[in-house]
Amino acid sequence: MQAKAVVKYVRISPRKVRQVINLIRGKKVSDALAILKFTPHGSTVPVTKVLKSAVANAEHNLELVADNLFINQVFVNEGPTLKRIKARAMGRADQIRKRTSHITVVVGEKKEG
Repeated sequence: MQAKAVVKYVRISPRKVRQVINLIRGKKVSDALAILKFTPHGSTVPVTKVLKSAVANAEHNLELVADNLFINQVFVNEGPTLKRIKARAMGRADQIRKRTSHITVVVGEKKEG
């Protein structure tokens, strides 16, 4: 059985979030939380929140034990991009792309075999 949690429209670029989720992919939940706690990166806060939410979903909805949970899947999709304009020299303008992310975490018990 698997429990899932999704956070959408996080104002961090998907590329930066992928650097963090690659550290915890396939790990035990307690190990993943320890890794996230000591990783000095801005995207660890939303990743930690969505991981804790997935664990809570597993405990309350599926009645699984948190100590036995592993991260089965974790991925980031690109959300909508906010487009802004930055003034440049001689009347020109550059486009600033403020990217957003959708983070998904799926936790479950380890499969035997």
